[in-house]
Amino acid sequence: MEAPAQTTIPRRDPATVMRLSRLGSLHQCRLSFMRQLTRRMAQENWSFSRPVFRIDENGVGCAVYSAKGPERTYSLVAFAHDLPPEMRSDRVIAEAWDATFALFDGVPTEADIERLSQNVPLQEAGRVSESELSLSRANRSVRLWAHVVDRLAAGQQPDFDQIDKVGYLMRTTAVYGSGKFGAADREKIAGRAEVQAPFQAEMLSVFLTRTFVRDLVQHMARAKGGDAAVPLDLAIARRLGIGNSTGLGMAPFIVNHPILFNNWIMVREEAIARVRSVSEATESEAQVFRRMLRRSEVSVDRWRSEHPIQIEKLAALKTDLLALTSLVGADDLITDYPWDRLMTWAEGALSEEGQELVASLILEPYPDLVDGLTSCMADSNGAAFSIDGSMDVTEVRDLIQESFGWALDLDWEAPENCARAWYVSEEKLEPRMGERFDEPIADYEQPLAPARDAVLAHRALNGRQGTVAGFLLEHPEHRHTVRRAQMSRVAPYGEIRDNTISAQVLPIDMLRAKLSFFGATHFDPRSDRWVRICMYAGAPYPEGLTTETADHWVYPQEGAV
Repeated sequence: MEAPAQTTIPRRDPATVMRLSRLGSLHQCRLSFMRQLTRRMAQENWSFSRPVFRIDENGVGCAVYSAKGPERTYSLVAFAHDLPPEMRSDRVIAEAWDATFALFDGVPTEADIERLSQNVPLQEAGRVSESELSLSRANRSVRLWAHVVDRLAAGQQPDFDQIDKVGYLMRTTAVYGSGKFGAADREKIAGRAEVQAPFQAEMLSVFLTRTFVRDLVQHMARAKGGDAAVPLDLAIARRLGIGNSTGLGMAPFIVNHPILFNNWIMVREEAIARVRSVSEATESEAQVFRRMLRRSEVSVDRWRSEHPIQIEKLAALKTDLLALTSLVGADDLITDYPWDRLMTWAEGALSEEGQELVASLILEPYPDLVDGLTSCMADSNGAAFSIDGSMDVTEVRDLIQESFGWALDLDWEAPENCARAWYVSEEKLEPRMGERFDEPIADYEQPLAPARDAVLAHRALNGRQGTVAGFLLEHPEHRHTVRRAQMSRVAPYGEIRDNTISAQVLPIDMLRAKLSFFGATHFDPRSDRWVRICMYAGAPYPEGLTTETADHWVYPQEGAV
């Protein structure tokens, strides 16, 4: 008797996945860039050192933290500053920060450190070289910083409630890479195994920054308290991550990089589909899921936000977790395609926030099915994608219909459907979004409304015959839409299935989508246009990084202080 054929659950439809409300509900998972990095560093037994720590009693000076892998060493060069309170700002227009950083390709010499000391504290106003892979800056969480320094200086540990309320001692306001301000282009390092996955250099910079912040706060406590001072308790130190304030500058990324963003989403959807196709789980796999679910409850309980949108989503998520826990308690999660059953139930019973948490959690028991997919998340050819001029125009119309059929019936003349316009600020050359009918910005609009542009191209293609080349000779204004339409053949998850210039659009949904792939947690919108997050909270520090600690750190331990 032949064995029954293995059922293969298909990936979810892009029309479902690529809605902004769902993208704005994504959670970190096994594929997240931070977890990819910590797993790799542990598996390859990276070594870490602090060859330089020249910080004075006022907390001013420089330090170097080196991470040595199998073939190369990378070093964070950190500069600590005495920043007057009136100069502290998270806005991109700030000109001074509590700390500034560069990730150096190798181990810097004293000459390198001197050169960087003249430029890195200036950030955009300075100049870095191809020896630097990223440029970043950070500000203290002033009240928590002072509290921790004072407590440690007095020989006491900081208050847990205050630690949980903030979650970080410093927050970055930018981590620039990929050629910005003279740093090395992505092409220089793209072939290196350890940074082949997206944003690995930036994630390494933040990982080392967290260690510097811990060391700096302890140094300042010793400077204040002398022999009475005590180091930060390891359990508390692990609870602290690096905060991040991210605004509109990040939002256009996922519109401007359709193939790269498709690769992230498609890999996640492929991982979900693989796990849903598991016909029978082992008891061990079921227990991993249950354990990560319980630890997720701890994480959600610690999640704080003052924004009404996130407050409502958190309330729904907590209700979802009660329902999910009840269901899991009555199900063995072993037989009859347990993960597909769970996902199907979630689609009908939980909010999108809850559904996407379930989607992330079911991946945890299956490193062998999931982790190898990380090699498919980079984009090696999107920037070089060329338009196929020989394609028949009817095929282009069909491709536009596939990705943007939902937009063809919208009234694009109605003010509510074109209320916003994206532009680039003259002052900081950063993306901004304004009100089209209230501000004189229409003439400066950036092509960040692919749905509207697709509708215009679709109309221009009506009744046309011939090739794409002939069409674009007459209508070059539709070149970018045709290029995106042809990209969709290899990037079905490359297009957002929502209007990015409507009166109701929430840019924070785009921010969260990208940040979830970084591995960020505890999203806290401060408006509809910027969000605070936490990175590496719960992660081991370099001296504690092992294969046992390198992965599930993102889920707080049950019962941990």
